[in-house]
Amino acid sequence: MRHVMRYLFFAILIVALGVFGAGAATSTLVGTPQTNSVESIGPANGAVVGVAHPVTIRFAAPVADRAAAEQTIDIKAAEPLNGTFAWTSDREAVWTPTGFLPANANITVGVGNTRTQFHTNVGVFGDANMSTHTFTLTVGGIPRTMPASMGKPGYETPSGNFPVLEKARSVVFDSRTIGIPLSSPEGYVINGEFAERLTWGGVFIHSAPWSVEDQGRANVSHGCINLAPENAEWVYNTISVGDPVSVHW
Repeated sequence: MRHVMRYLFFAILIVALGVFGAGAATSTLVGTPQTNSVESIGPANGAVVGVAHPVTIRFAAPVADRAAAEQTIDIKAAEPLNGTFAWTSDREAVWTPTGFLPANANITVGVGNTRTQFHTNVGVFGDANMSTHTFTLTVGGIPRTMPASMGKPGYETPSGNFPVLEKARSVVFDSRTIGIPLSSPEGYVINGEFAERLTWGGVFIHSAPWSVEDQGRANVSHGCINLAPENAEWVYNTISVGDPVSVHW
């Protein structure tokens, strides 16, 4: 009888350990954060950009839990920076700073074990005033104002704040890309120079020797910010991708 009781005791103990042991092992896995593999981070490591430049994180595979993925992303200068996330796809998150990044600073981006760092410039700000027909570029607190011409009635330059998206030493402006056929009296194909893109819809700052007489006096473009060749070249050599440009009346 003593052997039978001992056998029953150990049997119950083994079953209990099996049940509670399995439960304990499972609970350690529930809620454990998973690190998503990072394919790329922009700006690139070592890049120098403007203070309005967003940070783009592209993951190697679709992200099921976006909120959890955002928690793994650390963006900071001397201290953590505030910003908001927007997802352009199930693999790509874009972080936009609240206000501007600090000028002349190292910005570190960490996603899990992946680290990269870029640098901001001294703080370059563009201001396009459609009422005074001027464009001002302020570099490190020092402004330079020049005559400009913006969009004419029916083709007004959009108001708002725009970071420079990309730069091009030369570019072909084709009216068909903004919905104007070449057969229209407003149609055109023009070789442009010293251009900075402000919108993917086709708004640029660029050299416009054909409108120099109107710059500083009237808005005659199809939506772009026209500058004289020498001014456009200076802006091109001074402004960076990510620099903010304000367009207003």
